Amino acid sequence: MINELFDLKGKVALVTGGTHGIGMACGKMLAKAGATLVINDIFEDNLKKAKEAYAKEGIDVYTLIFNVADEHEVHSGISQIEDEVGPIDILVNNAGIIKRVPILEMAVEDYRQVIDIDLVGQFIVSKRVAPKMIEKRQGKIINMCSLMSVYGRQNVSAYASAKGGLKMLTQNQCCEWAKYGLQINAIGPGYIATEQTAPIRVGGHPFNDLVMTRTPANRWGEADDIGKAALFLASKAADFVNGQVLYVDGGILANFGYVEGENTDAK
Repeated sequence: MINELFDLKGKVALVTGGTHGIGMACGKMLAKAGATLVINDIFEDNLKKAKEAYAKEGIDVYTLIFNVADEHEVHSGISQIEDEVGPIDILVNNAGIIKRVPILEMAVEDYRQVIDIDLVGQFIVSKRVAPKMIEKRQGKIINMCSLMSVYGRQNVSAYASAKGGLKMLTQNQCCEWAKYGLQINAIGPGYIATEQTAPIRVGGHPFNDLVMTRTPANRWGEADDIGKAALFLASKAADFVNGQVLYVDGGILANFGYVEGENTDAK
């Protein structure tokens, strides 16, 4: 009974940007649960390296080039997936970029690019995939939100704008599609240990100190922590979970912060 809840055999899962980091962790978790895995990227070399990495764990992955922010490419790419693999049962909208630039220094075209990929792209892919799910009266859409969906930080205005919008898109997708048997949810990762964050995870780095101070779990998250959340939301165990953002953050959002030597008896 328990195993059946998390059995994804017979399901086709598309993880956009599933070539590395959190996307790859989600892809591996879904594939190991039995799903047929499809990933995309805009670079052939990324897909080739990812395919080799998946193969080392015994996972045969279907790869495809398309840009999530290009409606024509998305339509063509997903049509090819439907023809060659099958209709998509599970969509993980993971593809995204970030540009760390102060607002006054950020070019409008850079701001728009982040919004296009991180928000409009999720809209385009979901809109293309949803009709088949509605037709079958079942489907799982998982949008990759962020802690920046709920609070701000310096130099990430475009990213935070997109992720805040994606939270609301998730809720609106739920309002329109839940009645057809779809579950549309999101994951809000905390600070995750990846190759990209390695330089700032060293002891004494100000950002590492900030993360460790703010995180009650007293550690950085692992990509697999997000993969496990994706498996839950993609599974039958989450059939009555809808329109939610599951924050996988070690408790950051629950914690205002800790000051060394603070008087914990103070009101």
